[in-house]
Amino acid sequence: MTTIAVDAMGGDYAPSEIVHGAYLAAKEHSIRVQLVGPAEIIEQELMKYPDSSLLPLEIVHAADVIDMGELQPANAVRKKPDSSIVIAVQQVAIGKASGIVAAGSTGAAAAAALFSLKRIDGIDRPCIAAVMPTRRTPVILADAGANIECTPNHLFQNALMGIALSKSLFKLEKPRVGLLNIGEEPGKGNLLVKEAYDLLKSEQFINFIGNVEGRDVTEGICDVCVCDGFVGNVFLKTAEGIAKMVASLLREELTKSFISKLGAFLLQDSFYRLRKRMDYSEYGGAQLLGVNGVCVIAHGSSRHIAIKNAIKVAKEASEAGIINLLQSMIKSYVKT
Repeated sequence: MTTIAVDAMGGDYAPSEIVHGAYLAAKEHSIRVQLVGPAEIIEQELMKYPDSSLLPLEIVHAADVIDMGELQPANAVRKKPDSSIVIAVQQVAIGKASGIVAAGSTGAAAAAALFSLKRIDGIDRPCIAAVMPTRRTPVILADAGANIECTPNHLFQNALMGIALSKSLFKLEKPRVGLLNIGEEPGKGNLLVKEAYDLLKSEQFINFIGNVEGRDVTEGICDVCVCDGFVGNVFLKTAEGIAKMVASLLREELTKSFISKLGAFLLQDSFYRLRKRMDYSEYGGAQLLGVNGVCVIAHGSSRHIAIKNAIKVAKEASEAGIINLLQSMIKSYVKT
């Protein structure tokens, strides 16, 4: 049985929603889950679920917690070796868990992973790869916020990591790779993306389709969208904001009159399917790629469904051997 360590104290709704999600993952997907945090607090949360003692749930005590708003997460990781995120990552490092799920400070999770799991040989900087819904198949955005200052080689490595994840998650033989830019034409953009364009185009094993604009990414034009972490994070959060705005406006319009309410009632199944397709919680979380271990970073505002799915994603990534696949790809194709 695959074991996933979970930082029970990370996230806006920890520990209640985190423990709830772990309980559901253990119950519905037969995943062994290690809940990491103050044992007494976690025990109290598990008491809400009478059958939790019958499930593959384990408590790993961690006395300390790193806050979401920590301004210097790397320093916090060094100063708090007994924090829940540090202990959870160490469970993977020592082989007691196959992956980790964390919904707390992204910076702290990344720092803890780098300190304990180390980088994959050939990777300069890990990236956060987020799965985004599109009109067609989901797209992997790499990088979604790990590195705001990149070189062309970093973007090339982001492409490799995105390809590995796409092959692992969606079983695509030759994922289409696009470079996020302000225009489709070659020669567009700043020096960084121009040089990255040349690198990606020069490798025949990469199914590079060229530059892609933000409005085309959501159409499903590519399977992997490459960018630096600053651009990727802005793009991702803008897309999330627009999705929330559209949902809110639609809800307002559908409740203005009796006729609109009746129409909404008749279309409720369609609305449910649409919401499910657009809901980030269905994808669980983003993966920190480039470290020697599976690390899924869930949204800070994740509720129990998102946590359950994040644990499932970590299990699937571990069983699919994504680390071995990425190590092999980096060894064969990385630019030095």
